[in-house]
Amino acid sequence: MTNDELAEWVTGRAIDEVECLVPDMAGIARGKILPGQKFVKSLGGRDLRMPDSVFAQTVTGDFVQESEVTSEQSYDVYLQPDPNTIRLVPWYPTPVAQIVCDAFYLNERAVDHAPRHVLRRVLDLFAKKGLKPIVAPELEFYLVKKNVDPDYPLEPPIGLSGRQESGRQAYGIEAANEFDPIVEDIYDYCEAAQIDIDTLAHEAGAAQLEINFNHGDPMDLADQVFLFKRLVRQAALKHGVHATFMAKPHQNQPGSSMHIHQSLVEIETGRNIFATKTGKDSKQFLHYIGGLQRYLSPSMPLLAPNVNSYRRIARYSDAPINVHWGRDNRTVGLRVPDSAPAARRVENRVAGSDANPYLAFAATLACGYLGLREKIDPQKPVEGDAYRFAFSLPRHQGDALYKFNYAKPLKEVLGERFAKAYIEVKNTEYDLYQQVISSWERENLLLNV
Repeated sequence: MTNDELAEWVTGRAIDEVECLVPDMAGIARGKILPGQKFVKSLGGRDLRMPDSVFAQTVTGDFVQESEVTSEQSYDVYLQPDPNTIRLVPWYPTPVAQIVCDAFYLNERAVDHAPRHVLRRVLDLFAKKGLKPIVAPELEFYLVKKNVDPDYPLEPPIGLSGRQESGRQAYGIEAANEFDPIVEDIYDYCEAAQIDIDTLAHEAGAAQLEINFNHGDPMDLADQVFLFKRLVRQAALKHGVHATFMAKPHQNQPGSSMHIHQSLVEIETGRNIFATKTGKDSKQFLHYIGGLQRYLSPSMPLLAPNVNSYRRIARYSDAPINVHWGRDNRTVGLRVPDSAPAARRVENRVAGSDANPYLAFAATLACGYLGLREKIDPQKPVEGDAYRFAFSLPRHQGDALYKFNYAKPLKEVLGERFAKAYIEVKNTEYDLYQQVISSWERENLLLNV
């Protein structure tokens, strides 16, 4: 879509306002809201500006102090809307549109530590090899009773039966139907916003749902996941419920993941390079898995970005604890589903649903890219329970950031400036978290030590 076509789209639908969005490091929507006609007049210009410090903002809203990447005076960057991302915002009573933007400095240089640019950088590396990644995310989330006190544990909401779920109801049809009004609004909102979701299932946790997306271009899918999270929260709020993509919102329930299915096709032919002509695993496929095995652990800050993320990574928790791979094995970190050669793919089961989709896709694809570049052979596939093997993923955010900082090949692929900025943001968040005294500490240490 050209800018002229975009202007016609906005004018033809009598759009009242346009939300111009950029994802920050945490995947939170930042940006500006313009009247529809002012947005049309701004197209092709550089008037839609923000400070570059937006990309040094923590999940708490704090800013990194003494950053090596963003300046103290916060240089202006301008937003360039991507015409192909324009969509209606379905929950407003008047016609409102949303559009995802890229960020540029005033000298026309891309803001290279902006998450959308990081993913584009990785995709460009594959394109230079004549390859196009294909991804299909699966996103889990919880519906919870409204909670205004952060010290109070979350509870499942009341469903249509008038009761809270108390046990695990994985794939339960009646359990999923408990939240039909919310689910129907999610489907309606997705259709209006052109978000291409596939199936829905009830997951193992109480009021935990999973939505699968159809496979496609990583940038398009990252945009869809980014917008989908906003959409689900709004659909839940309409019914007096909170939807959360926290990795581990409940103490005694499984966490929420964002499994990422991925494959590579030749740009010229569309052929899946993960399978040979006879249908066997190709060398590229094995090298790709080898790269995931070597670099997933240091890429964990992008797949498990928050202190809470590491509570999900636990033995026998429906989440992997290592980077072993196996065929149709859901206990490993890297699962190869049973499929035809044309659909040969590997599923990264490590990422949490709290991950920024742009950075999670960039990270997993970067690991595979390094496997191809370095021709890394994988370990033998695991048969049976992979939980019997050692815990090899980082156990907390500090350990993950340390490993990421010393993974030079990974930082090179993702971009050195991005790596510095991301580490600054996450170290700031970790320092803020360390200042908080938890209820567990008050309960168990106050009168006992």
